[in-house]
Amino acid sequence: MPLSRSLSMTSLSGVLPAWEEDELPVEDLLLFEVAWEVTNKVGGIYTVIQSKAKITVDEWGENFYMMGPYFEHNFKTQVEGCDPPNPAIRKAMDALIHNGCQVHFGRWLIEGSPYVILFDIGSAAWNLDRWKGDLWQTCNIGLPYHDREANDSLILGSLIAWFFKELTDNLGDKPNVIGHFHEWQAGPGLILSRSRKIPMATVFTTHATLLGRYLCAGNVDFYNNLDKFDIDKEAGDRQIYHRYCLERAAVHCAHVFTTVSQITAVEAKHMLHRKPDVVTPNGLNVKKFSAMHEFQNLHSTSKARIQEFVRGHFYGHLDFNLDKTLFFFIAGRYEFSNKGADIFLESLSRLNYLLRVHRNDMTVVVFLIMPAKTNNFNVESLKGQAVRKQLWDTAHAVKEKFGKRLYDALLKGQIPDMNTILDRDDFTIMKRAIYATQIIFHPEFLSSTSPLLPMDYEDFVRGCNLGVFPSYYEPWGYTPGECSVMGIPSVTTNLSGFGCFMEEHVSDPAAYGIYIVDRRFRSPEESCNQLTQFMFTFCQQSRRQRIIQRNRTERLSDLLDWRYLGRFYIHARHLALSRAFPEKFKTDPMVPLKTEGFRYPRPYSVPPSPSASIHSTPHHSDVEEDDDEPYDEDEEAERDRLNIKAPFVLVVHSCNASTKDQRFHFSCLNN
Repeated sequence: MPLSRSLSMTSLSGVLPAWEEDELPVEDLLLFEVAWEVTNKVGGIYTVIQSKAKITVDEWGENFYMMGPYFEHNFKTQVEGCDPPNPAIRKAMDALIHNGCQVHFGRWLIEGSPYVILFDIGSAAWNLDRWKGDLWQTCNIGLPYHDREANDSLILGSLIAWFFKELTDNLGDKPNVIGHFHEWQAGPGLILSRSRKIPMATVFTTHATLLGRYLCAGNVDFYNNLDKFDIDKEAGDRQIYHRYCLERAAVHCAHVFTTVSQITAVEAKHMLHRKPDVVTPNGLNVKKFSAMHEFQNLHSTSKARIQEFVRGHFYGHLDFNLDKTLFFFIAGRYEFSNKGADIFLESLSRLNYLLRVHRNDMTVVVFLIMPAKTNNFNVESLKGQAVRKQLWDTAHAVKEKFGKRLYDALLKGQIPDMNTILDRDDFTIMKRAIYATQIIFHPEFLSSTSPLLPMDYEDFVRGCNLGVFPSYYEPWGYTPGECSVMGIPSVTTNLSGFGCFMEEHVSDPAAYGIYIVDRRFRSPEESCNQLTQFMFTFCQQSRRQRIIQRNRTERLSDLLDWRYLGRFYIHARHLALSRAFPEKFKTDPMVPLKTEGFRYPRPYSVPPSPSASIHSTPHHSDVEEDDDEPYDEDEEAERDRLNIKAPFVLVVHSCNASTKDQRFHFSCLNN
């Protein structure tokens, strides 16, 4: 059975081209996706597998299964238990259950409702010493007794390999089995399956190398020294040598090795000594709006709620115009250097200077959304929000009384005396509202139930003007992607998978609201200056220019949709089948593998450089210029669709305007 070079996909919103080739014979295949995060939210991999589930179920139907560890609470709240539809799977599960190992089956209650097979690690822990011996005899990898995560990974992997052995014995030659394993925790299952010569095609995906995370967390000049590290020594010094061995063994045992970005592919080549066969970028489930103005309206609504928070937070110090205020934010794990918080803060200081020197009338309010250990909310922040709410309630109460008195006077045919329409009690109420503050709240953050900022993360992002994510180590980076699908411009770097992906697919990323800081080939000082210039350029835009840019940014959402990016996973499965079962699935190794892609061109209305698209003299953000060129969003979008460039090759390897010193408003919401 010859394998196609690429697969047929439904055309996406008229923007992305279809792949017009034969599909895999999914009715003759079973696909299993293995990850520690199946129904178990730990980190970013959970987002990947959870968001990708629907498109995989749409393609594979009841021949797709996800596998992971069983946790009682997660199963009760996230899974609807049921019986396996496939008798061979039921029989394989029973073989483990009859030997004292608990296995659970059901549908994961997420979009797509995929089947899940979950293995109870505790019920099989009595086999740990024996399975450690098997691992040592098979590949000379020993696991220390004190590393519970590694030991649990071995138990899970042994159960999965056992399951696959029972399953393939029951199935015989048909259907064929594909196993896709994510990250080193799933590695033992792949290693044992291959060492026992279980007839199945295997794919291994690393979302970030173990050693890469550890080295970058130690402030090492990582990317300039990739070829100089003594890998074994570095892993041993950090007491993760056994984990590194599991990861590297899984990489080399897999029929197909993939990673999530080009920058991580470079990292994997040096850290794991194998070039990825396919890059499988991370996507999102994009929900499109029927009209362009809908997401702009959501931005306005969410921005108004953030403005209300700012009014309370800076109560008594609100000496700037909120209509001429931009909201920037950074979000992610509390890794100060890896996430680029250090360069961001330094760039804000320089931006502050530029705004004062150029007498720009824009104020910038910055949010740092980085969850860390806290004791409670900052009392002053709570106090400000309480005062703001009380002032709001008082103003509405007085307004109601004012309106009633005005109405009564007009009914009598009188023009009321504005000096007497508010009595002494009204003024007393307002004075008390100004001076009264006394409150107690419990700490919550970025939640619709928060006493400070009652907004979910998605609504908060929609209300901001710019997301800034100048990460040093970011194998993919969901935060700028989430900004893009919501039409919010963002800053990323060429050391993040997202930034590399955008550089590859978009002719002029900045024109589409994706500013890419060069942190790979420039010094930290140069990168900091570049980030400062990006933010200063953004501050110089008029309100109309920001609206146009948000429209362009939102159009990139098709590029990040799993309906498009799922193609790369399909391609990896094709390749694995051709290597595991060459007599059934054939490819021509002499022909370079190509997949049809696209590259967004520069929008017609954008001049040659991003900075040239704004006026040389800063002007008010809320004032429209009469002599601005005509702009038709639908017409520009159509031009983008008509000017898609040639396919690319998927390589396959073996603050305030016054002269005051305080230009930015920072405040700690937590203690």
